Amino acid sequence: MKKITLLSLATLLLFACETQTKKERITVNYPTTAKVDTVDTYFETEVKDPYRWLEDDRSAETEAWVKNQNKATFGYLESIPFRNDLKNRLEKLWNYEKLSAPFKEGAYTYFYKNDGLQNQYVVYRKKGDAEEEVFLNPNTFSEDGTTSLAGLSFTKDGSLAAYLISEGGSDWRKAIVMNTETKEIVEDTLVDIKFSGISWKGNEGFYYSSYDKPEGSELSAKTDQHKVYYHKIGTPQKTDELIYGERPSEKHRYIGAGLTEDNKYLIISASISTYGNKLFIKDLQDPNGLLIPIIADTESDNYIIENEGSKLYIVTDRNAPNKKIVTVDAANPTPENWIDFIPETENVLSPNTGGGYFFAEYMVDAISKVFQYDYDGKLVREVKLPGLGSASGFGGKKADKEFYFSFTNYIIPGSSYKYNVKTGEYVSFWKPEIDFDPEDYESNQVFYTSKDGTKIPMIITHKKGLERNGKNPTILYGYGGFNISLTPSFSIVNAVWMEQGGIYAVPNLRGGGEYGKEWHDAGIKTKKQNVFDDFITAAEYLIAENYTTSDYLAIRGGSNGGLLVGATMTQRPELMKVALPAVGVMDMLRYHTFTAGAGWAYDYGTAEDSKEMFEYLKGYSPVHNVKEGTAYPATLVTTGDHDDRVVPAHSFKFVAELQEKQGGGQPTLIRIETNAGHGAGTPISKTIEQYADIFGFTLYNMGFDELPNKAVLKKFKE
Repeated sequence: MKKITLLSLATLLLFACETQTKKERITVNYPTTAKVDTVDTYFETEVKDPYRWLEDDRSAETEAWVKNQNKATFGYLESIPFRNDLKNRLEKLWNYEKLSAPFKEGAYTYFYKNDGLQNQYVVYRKKGDAEEEVFLNPNTFSEDGTTSLAGLSFTKDGSLAAYLISEGGSDWRKAIVMNTETKEIVEDTLVDIKFSGISWKGNEGFYYSSYDKPEGSELSAKTDQHKVYYHKIGTPQKTDELIYGERPSEKHRYIGAGLTEDNKYLIISASISTYGNKLFIKDLQDPNGLLIPIIADTESDNYIIENEGSKLYIVTDRNAPNKKIVTVDAANPTPENWIDFIPETENVLSPNTGGGYFFAEYMVDAISKVFQYDYDGKLVREVKLPGLGSASGFGGKKADKEFYFSFTNYIIPGSSYKYNVKTGEYVSFWKPEIDFDPEDYESNQVFYTSKDGTKIPMIITHKKGLERNGKNPTILYGYGGFNISLTPSFSIVNAVWMEQGGIYAVPNLRGGGEYGKEWHDAGIKTKKQNVFDDFITAAEYLIAENYTTSDYLAIRGGSNGGLLVGATMTQRPELMKVALPAVGVMDMLRYHTFTAGAGWAYDYGTAEDSKEMFEYLKGYSPVHNVKEGTAYPATLVTTGDHDDRVVPAHSFKFVAELQEKQGGGQPTLIRIETNAGHGAGTPISKTIEQYADIFGFTLYNMGFDELPNKAVLKKFKE
């Protein structure tokens, strides 16, 4: 067994005039991780994989390893002197009523509410001026709160609803159909649904998507042929009609079905990877209607946002990297017949519809701007938002006269507003009552220059009056992939971090969607290093501008962002004090062999594509780039044992490599949440415990033996 000791300094900097004393060190006894002689050959190059056995999530050996690693990790975390203070503060700040925007279904108005610390949001409803009542309470689904509501869909008249549940955080879903008036379950539960919504066809039945059950472990075995089915109410699932997806020679890993609001058309989207889709349409009013291709290739992203009779409105980035809306008749829907409706601009378009209007939301340097258009494409108005930040929800049914939107940024908790579609006026509908004053904080956007000269935006948030003395604990958070945009939003956990004098910095890295397809494509495949360079340069900027230094810098990211952290810490281990990779993609040579991982190839490429691609992936793959004797930062890897999106074996193998080869005195720990998945649906109680551990680990390894801002503790205890 390997044994290391960790340095813990006395109260730091804030009390620099006081005599500092060294505290007793925490020792970590790592479990022994067996090695096997597994070797793979790629283009005549042999690659060892000594921890391959950890990929078997059903083996007793892996189960024992998980238990032993958690025992070592929690033994360390429980020794951090202020861990409970952080947990108590998180609970205190989290304990406020949270309310979603309402939505109308049939005769009822529905909304989601959480009283404060409930593990899952509860669905309420009310009819007219009657008292609200509980419609669906996911907290009753399981004793420990780990079974969550993962989707809810109503028939057009609101008389039936189908809801999806996730057990233990898995992406596999079950569907339950109920009579909304009586709340009675009307048929047997449907199973084995994955990456799917529920699209009702009248009251007769609905469309959903799934994969064939994989051979081996359902949490890690490959699933690469998605299919759309139609389920008729009252019939057994085994008789459901296969609508699309039975083409073994052509793998469509993500297939979705939806209907236009008037139920006239069925829309099918079929994708090979996470970018690009084929698009089909079927006239449901024609008994002999066939699925007609609108787009027959996967070279662009496309979806139908609206229709007026046979006139279709399509959102596309085909020959428009920042997206536009086009119109076309359903009888001849292919691209040569498209007419621009809302043309492409220099900013990325994310449109919605509601109340008989189009609402075009644009990202301007990751900040929302919203414009309202009529069905002739005429600009009605720019919606003046409550401030600089992120707006969402501008949408509803065509007949709505008003709907709700939400607004947030890094220091303003999410609030909702009621919007009048005719006048453009809106009023505050709900604002949280939370023990956090935005006036005490500031959030500023800067632009820095990456390694190749590209300008990258970054938003830096912290308490007002913060002194740039290089000694501020800082979390640098990033993602940089899959066309995902990081826009400003409030977070309880970040509020607690900033209360303690922490800085929270978020750069908009290439690979994301903040500047459209070209920005995305600048961070994929053999350009993936651009993403890491952007992140590294963000860290260097924060240090050069004296916000922090390497001794007070932590890097954090999840999923593709976990890969970002893993690659950054193995390329520049001296740059940060703490690394916090969550549910990360760490084995870039084998990621595509698990669950739906092959669908990520648009961003990553695979080791089988070519010798060049194999060598490029191996060159940054975190599992393959841990070097013997290198001093790596203090590392806390987090994952879930039911994560079937990015299987936990990625994190297991990475930690095993780090524990074996760590050349410094910093801890390398893995926190494996049991009965939890990739993140969605995680109970609040587990989330609070996890962030108390993450922040405790981070501050402790930056040298703090007590919280920097103890005054907050005194305040909330009073």
